[in-house]
Amino acid sequence: MSFILNIDTSMQSASVSISKDGILLHELTNTDLKEHSSFLQPAIKKILELTEINIQKINAVAVTIGPGSYTGLRVGMAAAKGICFALNIPLITINTLEALAATAIETFGVKKPVLICPMIDARRMEVYTALYTTNLDNLLAPCAMILESNSFATYFSTYKIFFVGSGVNKWEKICIHRQEADFHNLEIKPQILNNLSYKKYIIKEFADIAYSEPLYIKEFYTTKFL
Repeated sequence: MSFILNIDTSMQSASVSISKDGILLHELTNTDLKEHSSFLQPAIKKILELTEINIQKINAVAVTIGPGSYTGLRVGMAAAKGICFALNIPLITINTLEALAATAIETFGVKKPVLICPMIDARRMEVYTALYTTNLDNLLAPCAMILESNSFATYFSTYKIFFVGSGVNKWEKICIHRQEADFHNLEIKPQILNNLSYKKYIIKEFADIAYSEPLYIKEFYTTKFL
């Protein structure tokens, strides 16, 4: 029997969920990005109470590692690491873009030869993005991209592409390959995060608790006062 605590604070909506042997038992969500830090710890406590699971019975913690909100990623990673250290249990990290792609595949039932392109808004005309097949094979590694009207042209010549996530609205406005593209602003489903974390748990694909860091892609800059 395995209980996995899943944490996602990488995007606009945050979620905490618990699964038992790969089956989602309960989930709690928060839709205000500014409240993720105040939501997370009470949500973890609440979901343990609702499922009547003692925290000592948790076998692993999974967390979205990024890219995404800088603050959200730090909050989620700190909470996940803290629990793993305290209970001496494995940490599982999930790429946010892969989780978005998996959500799209499940939501829309897309099949070959379609590609999935998750996009997370990074302000102005920039997005965090990647490209996946319907088997979640990675064709374009996660990166920061400044969108232009002819972006992804080499892929459009062969594939239809599903663009999903918070960055698709601005991309849809300038994309000149509309016949080969679908646009959907969706977020990660807790059930999908559960599916991905359980697969990693089964094959013991665990992260190094001491050295795991959020996948920011771009360096985080703060204003310095002299």
